[in-house]
Amino acid sequence: MPTGCTSDFFIGPKKQNSEESFSYHIVLRLILIGYGVIGQGLSELLIARERELSSSYGLNPRVVGIADQRGALMDPRGINLPKALEAKRKKGSLSLSGSDYHKGMSATELLRSVEGEVVVEMTPTNLRDGQPGLLHIESALRSKMNVITANKGPLALAMPVLLESAKYHGVHLRFSGTVGGGTPILEFGKTCLNPDKITAIQGILNGTTNFILTRMEQDGKSFNESLQLAQELGYAETDPSLDIDGYDTAAKLVITANWLMAKRSTIKDVSITGIREITQKDIQRARKKGNAIRLVGTTEGDHLTVKPIEIAYTDPLCVKEALNGIRLISEFVGEEIVIGKGAGGLETASAILRDMLAIRERLVSG
Repeated sequence: MPTGCTSDFFIGPKKQNSEESFSYHIVLRLILIGYGVIGQGLSELLIARERELSSSYGLNPRVVGIADQRGALMDPRGINLPKALEAKRKKGSLSLSGSDYHKGMSATELLRSVEGEVVVEMTPTNLRDGQPGLLHIESALRSKMNVITANKGPLALAMPVLLESAKYHGVHLRFSGTVGGGTPILEFGKTCLNPDKITAIQGILNGTTNFILTRMEQDGKSFNESLQLAQELGYAETDPSLDIDGYDTAAKLVITANWLMAKRSTIKDVSITGIREITQKDIQRARKKGNAIRLVGTTEGDHLTVKPIEIAYTDPLCVKEALNGIRLISEFVGEEIVIGKGAGGLETASAILRDMLAIRERLVSG
């Protein structure tokens, strides 16, 4: 357990000194569901930034439960996070970390067995039915626990319902890591452009497809050759369908449009065309006109579309390699473009930490 954690949950005054600038500190008991790359990255950040989170932000996070595919680890006093992380990475099992481990315990059983203020849902994305992440989020909200998720599936399929459930139960649902990884796309649009009204969105929201199209353009490779390279370098999964068929971009577009434009869309509302059919002839034809082909998610009035389109090389949105970029068009400011890394364990974990700090602020103020 991080040494800065206290023994009991509290929000209370604390004397200011040279190291601690916050007059109120809050202990947040965290339940982590899913302990893959993102969950382990989050653990790294919590361990490395323990002192800074306390002194600079008034936050003392305490992990009281972790669930992975094999079982669940729990300790109301706080799990020894360095040991849990070491056990998972070296042995592949949380059972060797020394805390109360329950082989075969599901995440929903863990939620019923240990109390916490924040559930962090990090299971793999499933765009067919959103499970099991959707069940985890619904269960946590009904139990009046705040939720942070990096899982696009539940939001792509049921975001309006989940937001209403969070409001009804008086808790917060945060999801900045679902779009742009660590790049604060959703925060920029929601906070920095407030009270302006966003009227349109155009985004390159999938780093895998962007890498493939960049390699086709710069190396003269075929689609299949570029895809194989992306898989070898870890940009694409063994089954790359979600990326190259446009569904990952569509999920992110739904989340962004719902959050920034107050739409009530699901992925079923998106017209989707992927990049499987893009050939070198298409690439060269666009290149002669000074353009590049990119997979772009767009809001067009009430319509949401994902398809490969031509973008001028001189357009700042024409990002290369695995970068993401999004253009937000608003009534007063006009065009704003945000560019950054769209994926990665530590990058997404940093977004989760950002959401955690936002929940801390709301709990203290509320």
